[in-house]
Amino acid sequence: MKKIAAAAALAALAVPSFAQSSVTLYGVADMFYQYADGANSLSRAQSGGLAGSRFGLRGSEDLGGGLRANFTLEGGVNLDDGTSGQGGALFGRQAHVGLSGAFGAVSLGRQYTALYAATNDHSLFTSAGAGPSTALIGGFGGGYELVRGASATAAPPQAGATGNGAPARINNSIKYESPSLAGFKLGAVYGMGEVAGASGDNQVMEASVRYTGHGFDVIGSYLTDEARGGIGVNSTDARIGTLSGAYNFAPFRVVAGYIDFDDKRVANLDGEGAWVGIDYQTGKTTWKAQYVINSPKNLSNADSKAFGVGVVYDLSKRTALYSSLTRFRNDANAGAGGLGRFNAALPAGLTSAVDNDITEFAVGIRHTF
Repeated sequence: MKKIAAAAALAALAVPSFAQSSVTLYGVADMFYQYADGANSLSRAQSGGLAGSRFGLRGSEDLGGGLRANFTLEGGVNLDDGTSGQGGALFGRQAHVGLSGAFGAVSLGRQYTALYAATNDHSLFTSAGAGPSTALIGGFGGGYELVRGASATAAPPQAGATGNGAPARINNSIKYESPSLAGFKLGAVYGMGEVAGASGDNQVMEASVRYTGHGFDVIGSYLTDEARGGIGVNSTDARIGTLSGAYNFAPFRVVAGYIDFDDKRVANLDGEGAWVGIDYQTGKTTWKAQYVINSPKNLSNADSKAFGVGVVYDLSKRTALYSSLTRFRNDANAGAGGLGRFNAALPAGLTSAVDNDITEFAVGIRHTF
C-alpha cells in the first residue's frame, strides 16, 4: 500500500507540472484567383492574397516564478504548387526560442522586425500579393525589397545582410521586447554578421517602440542593414526609418505609414514609400480602401502608385471570402527597366515600355486553424 500511495503522490505532482506545458499547431491556408490586365492580360491561381499561407508550431512551458520558455517554428507554404515559401526554407517565416517573464522577452533565431509588424498590422491589405498592399514599396538601392524580403537571387543588395527575408525577418538574431510600460513597448533586434575577421560586416540592427492605447496603435523603428561581399567590401549599407499607426473608432479604422530608405553607399539610391487606408465593418462584412505610393529619390518620373478597394466577408471565425479591385499606375521610369512595379514580382510580359499600368481583380478564400 505504501508503494501504491507513493506512486499516486508522484503522479499527482507530475500532472500539474505537465499541464503547464503546451504546444499549438496553427496556420493559414489562403488561395485566390487573380486577373491582371496591363500591356497583356494574365489569369492565375495564387497563394496568399489576404495573408501568407503558412503552418506553425508554437510552444510554451511554465518554469515557475513567472518565467516561461517559448518557441515558434513557422514555415510559409505556396498552396498553388505545394512548395515552401521564403526561398524554400522549411521554417522560413519564423524559427526562434527564448525566455519571457517580468523583464520582457528574449529570443534567438530567425525573427520578425518591427518593420514587418508596421507593414502588416497597419496595412489593410497587409504585405500580401493581392490588392494595394505595402509589398509595392521597395526596389530601392538597385533592387532591395525591404517589405517583400530578399530577391530570388539572394545576392546583395537585393538580399540585404541576412539573406532571404531581410529586413522584414532577420537570421542569426537576438531579440528583446520589454513589458508594457503605460502602453509603450520597447524592442531591439541584432542580427549577427558571423563573418570571420570582420564582425561588423553583414549585420542588421533595429530599435523600435510601439504604443497601444486609447484606440491607437503606433510603431516607430530605425534599422541598419550592412551586407558586405567580403572584408571591407560594402555591397549594401542601408538605413531604414519606419513610422506607422492605426486608429480604431468602431466601426471605422484608419491606418497610415511611411518608410524612408537611406542608401549610404556612393551610389546613394534612396527611396521612400507611404500608404493610407480606411475600413468599415458592419456585421460579418468589412469594406476597405487603401492608397500606396513608392518613390525612388534618385530618379525622376519613377513613382508607382496603387489605389484599391476590397471586401472581406466572414463565413465563420476561421473562414473568410475576400475580393479586391486595384489600379496600379507606374511612371515611365518606375521599376527595373522602367516596366513598373506590382504587389508581387512583376510577371513577365504583363507590362511593356509603353504600357506599364496594371488593373488587378482578385477573389479568394482564407482559412485559419
